[in-house]
Amino acid sequence: MKHPDLQKRNKTMDTRKRNCVTLHDMERKLQRADRKQASLYLFCNFISLMLISAYAAMMFSPTVLDILPEGGDSRKQMYAIFVLSLFGCVVFTIYAASLFFRKKSRQLGILMALGASRRRLAPGLFGEVFALSASSSVLGILAGFPFVWLLWNGFRLFLVDSEEMALRFDFRCLLVSLLFLFIVIAFSCLTAWRYLKKTNIMDVVQEEHKNEPVKELERWCGPAGVVILFAGAIIGYSAPGVYMNLFSAYPPGWINLLYAPVFLGLYMIMLHTVVHGWSRHRKHPHKNLIARSMMKFQGKQTVNNLLVSTVLIAGGCFGIFYIPIYSTGSILETSSRDYDYFFFSRADQNVPDRAEIENLASGYNLNLTDWQDHTYISLAYDGQKQVEEGRHFHYEYRLLLGECKIMSEDTYNAMTGNQVDVLPGTCYGITSTSQEDSFWISSGVTKFTNMCTMDSFNTKFAGFLHYDLTAGSNNSFYVVDNTDFAAMSQNLTGDWKGDLFFFNVDGEDNYDFARQLYLDFVHSFDASCEVIDAYDRVQKYADEQNGDVYWGDTDEMDKINYDQPDSTSFRMYWSYMPKIRILDQNDFLKSFAVFLMMFLFIAIICFTAALIICYTRCQTIALNNHYVFDDLKRLGASPQFLSREVRNQCGKVFTVPAAVGMTVTYLLFVMIMYANDGTLTGTEIVGLGVCLCVLLLIGVFIYGIYFKTLEKVRQQLEIR
Repeated sequence: MKHPDLQKRNKTMDTRKRNCVTLHDMERKLQRADRKQASLYLFCNFISLMLISAYAAMMFSPTVLDILPEGGDSRKQMYAIFVLSLFGCVVFTIYAASLFFRKKSRQLGILMALGASRRRLAPGLFGEVFALSASSSVLGILAGFPFVWLLWNGFRLFLVDSEEMALRFDFRCLLVSLLFLFIVIAFSCLTAWRYLKKTNIMDVVQEEHKNEPVKELERWCGPAGVVILFAGAIIGYSAPGVYMNLFSAYPPGWINLLYAPVFLGLYMIMLHTVVHGWSRHRKHPHKNLIARSMMKFQGKQTVNNLLVSTVLIAGGCFGIFYIPIYSTGSILETSSRDYDYFFFSRADQNVPDRAEIENLASGYNLNLTDWQDHTYISLAYDGQKQVEEGRHFHYEYRLLLGECKIMSEDTYNAMTGNQVDVLPGTCYGITSTSQEDSFWISSGVTKFTNMCTMDSFNTKFAGFLHYDLTAGSNNSFYVVDNTDFAAMSQNLTGDWKGDLFFFNVDGEDNYDFARQLYLDFVHSFDASCEVIDAYDRVQKYADEQNGDVYWGDTDEMDKINYDQPDSTSFRMYWSYMPKIRILDQNDFLKSFAVFLMMFLFIAIICFTAALIICYTRCQTIALNNHYVFDDLKRLGASPQFLSREVRNQCGKVFTVPAAVGMTVTYLLFVMIMYANDGTLTGTEIVGLGVCLCVLLLIGVFIYGIYFKTLEKVRQQLEIR
């Protein structure tokens, strides 16, 4: 039997063992105490990687790349908005890591004060940081693909579906995600190392309460920022054209740095918002004093968040504006046509004639009216050719510059109902009713050449005529005098002649008839016409005469196929694509689904990222300033007063980026449209009006998210 004193001593030792807390246990308890901040860090990393992975998956998807032409404006815009999104998400993850370590510093300081060395803390800290960063990032990358699949197939289910919208992935997109993963882990480990290197324990403990005020500039900062922003946008947009005119060379990549004043202007606007606000406080200098002071004390965080959110909202608006601008133009052009059906073809093709079309129409109980058919010819025109020498270029005169279509003045007058008298030896170019110039018509033409006899005919450009039905990339025409037309047509073979025919339907049209006629028309052409509108037979002849290979006969040429007459590529680019009103109206979304849905997807990605950043910033207001609101409660502040202070801060987090981002993008679109041709056409004005309505809807949606976020912050601060 043990001695009583020995039993008592053993019992005391057991009690001490149970009450003894190891450093590892303390570390675990402190980590659990910071689980809210860790959860926020996990959430931010997860969302950033998911959004970037989703965007990269779409950007590399063959489904999208097969539709967006290489080197085209739409693909360049997709890449540009991706850069903005990448910039925003990188800054967002850096911000999330900074918030996490500001809270983590208190834990490190306590452990250091208890005697833990930096060497002892390093393995646990780096292990935790690596585990949190890597796990959230990997999960975000993996979630990106289901996110894309669900969103894209949601488009197909609820909006529009077509064979071309079958989603395909190119897993090279993972290279972008892995690079982003490396950035996240590297920055988190670097930040952990920086905090461990600090020597003053009290500084480490109090890190989370340190303020980050920004330098207070005078009130001129905001207005100057607005001026600098728009000046940067104008300079950046016009710089490539100025560079080409001055140096006869393609602009280098660094010229895009001239857009930098845009970001400086945005920064100054956000700085003014945080420091001064945009309302005067002379009558009530103490109004919203607490909210303004809290924003100033955390100025660096606030300015960075506002800047990133603004950039993302601007990118989202830029993407979504593409849809109403493109759709409105197409809808208005289709509805304003003088004829329901417009066809043109080469004379050597066995296309359906009037009797065959009327016979087909009778099967659908349709009568054709206003039938007209005319002939046109294809000739070579002369002009200045841009000859490339590396990045530099110069211009040389070419007699055989390119192929053009020509009609007589009688044909033009009969088709339009006008009475134009074209003088011998002159020509007019046909453009749309809203334009005074055209990318597809050369106003410097001086000679037309018959490609069968190689006879040339002098001409002088007399100006532009306007008719929408024959204006565009694949059917722009010159109009010449009747006598000149007859002389130019001599000895032309069928492949250099063409037929025009157009008509209306008496009463209500029939979609099935239109589609069958379209298919019959397409399949009546032989393989020599299976080309896009950019294929130029005159350029091909000139290149072969010089011993060169015409680019249109290489793999760089976009290919189309008669077996896919409903594909976006075919309907957008086929050289002999007809204009059929009922077909174009009913199949618009189906034909251009991938084209339009990609930009809708881009907008969703940008808006999602921006709103999550705003939401996270509001959450940090609750986490970082909880003690301030507790003190205000003890001093007797009413719930209404506290709610107003929260609303003043959260309101700026949402409203300022939304207002600036949407306004800047809208004005930028106005500038681009005006700069294209020096005027705003009626179609463009209507499109901009639709864009304004879209902005209103976006504003309502952002307000809804703001309202829900405000309720969440009130709950966390226990404001009833």
